[in-house]
Amino acid sequence: MFPAPLLPAAFTLISGVLLARLADFTILEAALAGAAFLGLALVCWRRHAPRLRIVCLLLATVCAGIWTASAQKAGPPPRLDAANGESVILSGCIVEPPALSAGREQFTLELAEGARARVSVSLDEGEAPPQLKYGQLVDADVKIREPHNFENPGGFDQVAWLARSKIFWRATARHAGAVRILPGSCGKPVRSWLFAIRTAAIERIDRLYPGDSPNASYDRAMMAAILIGDNSRLEKAWTEDFRRTSTYHALVISGLHISVLATVLLFLLRICLIPPIPSLALAAAAAWIYAAASGGSPPVIRAAAGFSLFLLAQIFFRRGRLLNFLALVAIGCVAIDPAEVYDASFQFSFLCVLALAGLAVPLLDATSTPLAGGMKRIGVRDLDMRLDPSVAQLRVEIRLAAETLSLIGLPSAFWESTLALLARIFFFVYETVVVSAIVQSALLLTTVLYFHRLSITGIAANVLVAPLLTWMVPVGFAAIFTGLPIFAGAASSMLGLSAAIASGFARLEPDWRIPDPPLWLAALFAVLIVTVVFLIPTVRLIRWFAIAGAGAAALLIAAAPFAPVTTPGQLELTAIDVAQGDSLLVVSPSGKTMLIDGGGFLTYGSGKPPTFDIGESVVSPYLWTRGFRRLDVIATTHSHADHAGGIAALLRNFRPREYWTGANPSPQLVALARQLGAKVVEWKAPAAMDFGGARLEVLAPAADYAPGEVPKNDDSLVLRVAFGTRALLLPGDAEKATEYQLAPGLSRSSVLKIGHHGSKTSSTDEFLDAVHPAIAVISAGFANQFRHPHPSVIERLESRHIEILRTDQMGLVTVRTDGRRLWAESVKWSTAGPAWWAWALD
Repeated sequence: MFPAPLLPAAFTLISGVLLARLADFTILEAALAGAAFLGLALVCWRRHAPRLRIVCLLLATVCAGIWTASAQKAGPPPRLDAANGESVILSGCIVEPPALSAGREQFTLELAEGARARVSVSLDEGEAPPQLKYGQLVDADVKIREPHNFENPGGFDQVAWLARSKIFWRATARHAGAVRILPGSCGKPVRSWLFAIRTAAIERIDRLYPGDSPNASYDRAMMAAILIGDNSRLEKAWTEDFRRTSTYHALVISGLHISVLATVLLFLLRICLIPPIPSLALAAAAAWIYAAASGGSPPVIRAAAGFSLFLLAQIFFRRGRLLNFLALVAIGCVAIDPAEVYDASFQFSFLCVLALAGLAVPLLDATSTPLAGGMKRIGVRDLDMRLDPSVAQLRVEIRLAAETLSLIGLPSAFWESTLALLARIFFFVYETVVVSAIVQSALLLTTVLYFHRLSITGIAANVLVAPLLTWMVPVGFAAIFTGLPIFAGAASSMLGLSAAIASGFARLEPDWRIPDPPLWLAALFAVLIVTVVFLIPTVRLIRWFAIAGAGAAALLIAAAPFAPVTTPGQLELTAIDVAQGDSLLVVSPSGKTMLIDGGGFLTYGSGKPPTFDIGESVVSPYLWTRGFRRLDVIATTHSHADHAGGIAALLRNFRPREYWTGANPSPQLVALARQLGAKVVEWKAPAAMDFGGARLEVLAPAADYAPGEVPKNDDSLVLRVAFGTRALLLPGDAEKATEYQLAPGLSRSSVLKIGHHGSKTSSTDEFLDAVHPAIAVISAGFANQFRHPHPSVIERLESRHIEILRTDQMGLVTVRTDGRRLWAESVKWSTAGPAWWAWALD
């Protein structure tokens, strides 16, 4: 009999939710189909057909998943009578504690039930933030914007992610005085009490680690993140080594925190002679309070729910089965919110516990767990007869070794205890390695799909880092509750040692990234992993075949020996949606690749550089969905941040053979390219070459062009790529001066990437007449502050009957030619749709 009968029900319910996403079912259709399968199950029960009955019940559960997803489909979002970028006054209730980071304060404002805005208040240097807290009524002078996705295949659906928290607008206030506290209060008393606990804990952490030194800032931010779930002050550089070594999970509040805190609390309650059932009840209550006070993140809520189920099992004297607990929690989460299935934290949590309960625990129970348990009370010989023969034999051998060692000094009892302790340490290390290896293997596919990397040092790093950070949690809470510096110092030392270990292992990690696997390979790996879990207690031969197959599939996923998705014999230009910036992919007829620019955000004056990296988080995921591991060329037209900001990440991720620049290149990017082994070429016109079956010409900058000290648009590298009778003209941000120089000698080009995002500083009449394009591609940000493309440019293009493709309206756009014909599509037109797994990021 399968040891977790609820697990198949959880899988089939989740399958129903996925089917509802892939096909459009009505509530009535799902209900009728479910009723039909339940009726068939009843018939099978009466006719004594148990296997067919189980199949019918599982199919009914699939229908239940379809019904649940169909019944809870999100309706149209709420609307404000305001355009993007318009200044408005918002009034409402603060429903989440404000988060203060360098230069700004953020809070969530509920305007009406189910309609929220995320407000960011910019703070001038030395300006005190507004004194805000949960449950206050405020109004604020802000500029309002609706969230907008980067419309590329494989992109993260930020709009849907925010909508799950009922956030439908982003708003910015220019200074603290723009937010005014109104009389009265709102919110719920229980939440107010919980958030007061959270605020008090964060304030205590700030007092435990005072000062403005980098170490104090690091300790404050990391402790608040690990213990309380406040990530507002974290810097990406502080967590990068943990990410690269697959130990980042230990920094995130999760079920591990619940387990550790519950264990410590149960130990203290046992010391106080509290009976078992009341102790479990108190621990469960503490788990729920902590889960809510730490921000109520889904992993912690799921862990608290699992612990509560364990409590119920103990009350009714039932044996707890971890897989059944997992299944019940999953069924409950999906029934309440079917969108949980598409949440990365749900997928990682579900797979992690599945690997632990379905693979690691059975393996350890068959190997080390009995032996480790047999090391207790090693000197009590009467216990040997009650234990498994292999365990008893190990105990006897340890005692014999202790008697031998006693001949050189010290009593045998000392050596027995010492050898037993060493054996338990050995078993602990063995179990940690096994658990880490199994969990990382089970999470391999999701790790590749979400992060496009695998850690080769993760198993060893977790053996050291995970226990340190695990025990840092109770020490850190001891510091919060007592305020004693000794606990604060111990927690800081444990955190520092963990960071040093992660940094050491990170230096051993190869800086390689993995593209998306083909659908068939991903599906095969998932099916094999599930097969291993389901067949653990039954068919051993099939199980070992499944393990071998899963290992082979994992090697294929990691090695990614598959050719990228291109169209042989065609020249391709793809304008990737990077908001207000440029990033163009050119693929030659023979498959040679060139990425021109990497997007980025413009910063002004002393503005703090953005932490969001367009190259890492927008351009790279799209290229990985296409299967690219390397690029032949990465080019930067000029050094403005909206073109060059993402180039560093792209150089690291795709290791081009050559790095091309225009005039006045960035010294940092040139140095990085050389460090990574790329040949750096600073092109000057005129130059021409073969580019994978197409002819590539460098039209600017001219050989006598003298750039200034400050990068400017006319530094741009201007390229023309011709194939057959068709050509692409790519002028970067070149403005009128460059266009006037080029126009007299230009040949016609069928496709023109409009210069400077459609600004009126480019696309002159003379230039357009010389190029005479059939298609104009404009890379601009949705509702951008510069109002690009300019109406005068659109008017000039339309007067010449040029087809206009805009990334701000259409998302990613692609133009292909076989040298004679032209094809154009956008991410919103394409019948093929986005990458097969992109829905998982919604």
